[in-house]
Amino acid sequence: MNIQGTKQAQPASIVTPTPKDHQITPRDRRFGRDAGDEPGRWWLNGDPVATAFYNALSLTFPRGEAFFIESVKAFRDITPEKLQNEIRAFVKQEIIHTREHVALNRRVEDAGYNTGAIERRVAESLEMTKDRPVIANLAATMILEHFTAIMAQQFIANPQHFANADQETADLWRWHALEEIEHKGVAYDTWLYATRDWSRWQRWKVKALMMLVITRNFWANRYTDTLDLLAQDGLTGWRIKAKLLKFLFITPGVARKIIIPWIKFFLPGFHPWNEDDRHLINLAESEFSAALPEGAQAA
Repeated sequence: MNIQGTKQAQPASIVTPTPKDHQITPRDRRFGRDAGDEPGRWWLNGDPVATAFYNALSLTFPRGEAFFIESVKAFRDITPEKLQNEIRAFVKQEIIHTREHVALNRRVEDAGYNTGAIERRVAESLEMTKDRPVIANLAATMILEHFTAIMAQQFIANPQHFANADQETADLWRWHALEEIEHKGVAYDTWLYATRDWSRWQRWKVKALMMLVITRNFWANRYTDTLDLLAQDGLTGWRIKAKLLKFLFITPGVARKIIIPWIKFFLPGFHPWNEDDRHLINLAESEFSAALPEGAQAA
């Protein structure tokens, strides 16, 4: 019997804390399309710093999520059937997220911002991944998905993050957040399956080193990009930098509040679903009840 061939035909399962009854449901929502929905230049409580941070983050999503999709799809056909189905639902969610952030980014441009420099930086960064091994891109995706998931927890659990924001734009971010939590284990489970023949030490070493590098780059780029947008409002100098740091680390302090979840990534036996936070999905869904149209299938 060809054991290797048997494994390819019937992929073995992996042990994972992902809830067996957990469902990933793409929700085809559209935001800010109606006349009069323009959010204005500083859509988050009239605060240029908070608005610039989220605008800068949104500008990374269209290309970033295309990268996530391709990184995970590269391993889809060799994974067990349940994980294959989860990857398909993940892909569908990310495609819809991309569409909505493209629309939001157009509104940022319509508000008078030149986003070209930020988009070029994102494109140049992703260009460097084209010649990397697919397993390295999967590791990067798994790490960045952890970032989005732990930030998403904050966006739903703490109303302060979008207090007094333009309603449609805030709704977009909360909807995106609930789906990031919902599919938070997909890239990680794909990584576990793709590296199932690695030692625990090898797997931990690679993911830990990559997390340190990606963390440095993620925050350095978001800081630079936010200051780029603020400079277009004539807001520069050490005072505006201090306000940005206060926003990130004090009030509402999203960077500070994800430090503990970030540290947990390095613990032996870490998995995103070690913390079952589906109550946050239910909390968000109490506001967003739109469902996938009947008969639609995940990509």
